[in-house]
Amino acid sequence: MEFTEICKPFESLTNKELYAILRLRSEIFVVEQNCVFLDMDNKDQSSQHLMLYQNKELMAYARIVPAGLSYTEPSIGRIVSSAAARGKGFGKQLLPLAIENCIRLYGNKTIRIGAQLYLKNFYESFGFTGAGEVYDEDGIDHIEMIRAAR
Repeated sequence: MEFTEICKPFESLTNKELYAILRLRSEIFVVEQNCVFLDMDNKDQSSQHLMLYQNKELMAYARIVPAGLSYTEPSIGRIVSSAAARGKGFGKQLLPLAIENCIRLYGNKTIRIGAQLYLKNFYESFGFTGAGEVYDEDGIDHIEMIRAAR
């Protein structure tokens, strides 16, 4: 599978990249998952943005968040694949790249995520383990997970 990886801070995003990110997040998190929530949470400006493009189309995305913004540890959030990317392995490509970029940016530290519960096994396959009780976020069961520093 060929794709182009781009990881950059908010200030370096082009208008087209920012629009593609916000559109993809809205398509999946708001429309597809039927969640009414404010996606623009003022964390984007302090985060790095990992995008996987194929043929100029944003196929997968993750937000890499510094320590102290979402959790005391660095975090990866807003992990999403487009409907067109499903079943093509983009998620399996995205997560290791997100982990690598998180380590590159913030050092080899524990990474914490807030995972949708139905994806727990997926995240476990990349070294994350459950770190707490299941909780409801916008009508979807979630669980905090951590990946210890290696």
